[in-house]
Amino acid sequence: MRTIKAGIAYFALVFGAGFVLGSIRVPFLVPRLGERVAELIEAPFMLIVIVLAARFIVRRFASPATALVRLGIGAIALGLLLAAEIFLAIAIQDRSLGDYVASRDPVSGSVFLALLVIFAAMPLVIERGRIPTGHD
Repeated sequence: MRTIKAGIAYFALVFGAGFVLGSIRVPFLVPRLGERVAELIEAPFMLIVIVLAARFIVRRFASPATALVRLGIGAIALGLLLAAEIFLAIAIQDRSLGDYVASRDPVSGSVFLALLVIFAAMPLVIERGRIPTGHD
């Protein structure tokens, strides 16, 4: 149950930050720089959010450093994130899933896919080599 809660919290932190960054990117950067450049500018910030959120969640939920637990957190969060992306594309933007995928820029879309993989794996990767000090 703790793994499920951690996955939901991890999703919520990253999705919330992405929502905030997107509300800056879309009205301010896209009209001036275009979709590709705006998304590429946002990507490093999202990477920082992913790392910080994974680190926080792993510590907050005292997640064991086992691959099954950590990948479970990432898989749950990824599933929720993909569901939210699909919902936003289909329901709010009134597009089909095929239209949404086809509309992605090949460059920034590839970066987005890479970030999704990193997002799913980060709970496993984060603090993997860290030695417990007893003060955590």
